[in-house]
Amino acid sequence: MKETLRIKGMSCGHCVKAVEKALSEVSGVEKVQVDLGSGTATVDSSGPLDMAEVRRKIEKAGYELV
Repeated sequence: MKETLRIKGMSCGHCVKAVEKALSEVSGVEKVQVDLGSGTATVDSSGPLDMAEVRRKIEKAGYELV
C-alpha cells in the first residue's frame, strides 16, 4: 500500500533524514520517501498503517502530522 502524509516542521536535509528514520520504525513500513519541498512523506507498506503509531513516531522526532 502507498500513502502520502503531510508533515509540518521540516526545513532542512536533517529534518528529512529524521522523518525517514521515524517512519521506517513504524511496523509494516517497507519504504519511505520524504519530499522537503512539498512537506510530504510517501510511505510504502505491507498493509494498512497504524496512524496512531505514525503520529507518535513523527511527534517524537519533533514534527507534526497534518
